[in-house]
Amino acid sequence: MASSPATDLSSTQAQVRSWRRAGERVGFVPTMGALHEGHLSLIRAARAHCDRVVVSVYVNEKQFGANEDLGTYPRQPETDRQLAEAEGADQVWLAKGEEVYPPGFSVAINMQGPGQGFEAVDRPDFFGGIATVVARLFGLIQPDLAAFGEKDFQQLAVIRQLVKDLALPIEILSCPLVRDHDGLALSSRNVYLQGEDRARALGLPTALVRACNTYAEGNRDVAMIVAAGTQVLAAHELDCAYFSLVDPETLRPLSGTVAPGTQARILAAVRCGSVRLIDNCALDDPPWR
Repeated sequence: MASSPATDLSSTQAQVRSWRRAGERVGFVPTMGALHEGHLSLIRAARAHCDRVVVSVYVNEKQFGANEDLGTYPRQPETDRQLAEAEGADQVWLAKGEEVYPPGFSVAINMQGPGQGFEAVDRPDFFGGIATVVARLFGLIQPDLAAFGEKDFQQLAVIRQLVKDLALPIEILSCPLVRDHDGLALSSRNVYLQGEDRARALGLPTALVRACNTYAEGNRDVAMIVAAGTQVLAAHELDCAYFSLVDPETLRPLSGTVAPGTQARILAAVRCGSVRLIDNCALDDPPWR
């Protein structure tokens, strides 16, 4: 692996072209930076499936709402480059705004299907912004494979739909959610959690565990499974945006009863102080047992 390669777009594209001429398979890990173990696990996963790995770092303004944290989102580009290279990235693209969205760029994708509901309720521009930037990044890098984490489960579904609908020749690799030592799902925004808020935030994975245990104990009623989780959120004084049991393929909410062996996933979002947190798990696979 080359030492500290150039990080601009033209150098990245030239490097990818040279790998392709050599018949090498190229993996891609798009990130917004502030890399943590979750991101690093994606790099390792891409490396396991590909000959070469490109990591991009770009804080995409199109997925932030007017009152969200675009201006304060954690940025550490040089640290991110060093972390990615140490983990096995062959090329790190520290993207500039004009490289991703040059003057005159006029495309905006409007996501339907899995891009509706849940995160989109409070953040109506979110998945359109994600779909637009991912489509653009895919076009610029043209990878064989792209790795995304299950932490952002709805985003993963949106990207799968994007690739399917646009017939993009890219394999989407789904990678397991990574948790901190205390069970909280890793997120770049966890740095915002201070003092008691960090302890209260643990109510989110605890609620997932409680809901999963309710199912494991033989309760098949969707409303009761959901209630078991939301009671934990309330006890931790977390403001619940949603806590839903869904079909993992369509993300359609389930109702009535869940038959044994049914594939189902819990999607949840809360606000802890000023920080919005999301988490999810399969109904038969809680964060811990």
